[in-house]
Amino acid sequence: MTTVFDVPAELLINTVADEFRDNNDKIVAPEWTKLVKTGVHKERKPENIDWWYVRCASILRRVYIDGPVGVRSLRTFYGGKKDRGVNPEKFRKGSGSIVRVALHQLEDAGY
Repeated sequence: MTTVFDVPAELLINTVADEFRDNNDKIVAPEWTKLVKTGVHKERKPENIDWWYVRCASILRRVYIDGPVGVRSLRTFYGGKKDRGVNPEKFRKGSGSIVRVALHQLEDAGY
């Protein structure tokens, strides 16, 4: 039987994101997703219009692989280095609101 560990991450995430986008009424991108960045370390909003479904699929995969995880560890996973000009780069966590809302939607959908 094939598991998450046997399938390449990009292929799995894109397939699950397509499934979320097409067939699931519980996972819906909130209105504010058109305006927000995914963390303070980013300069712009995501270029992919359907980035919400990709992030939900990625979070679902992370929860499966890492076991019981919370918002704090997922924020760390989706964080990155902030460019501070001439100062050294510094790690910043990703958006907690995105992770929380995605986890609530996945839980309501039964995943």
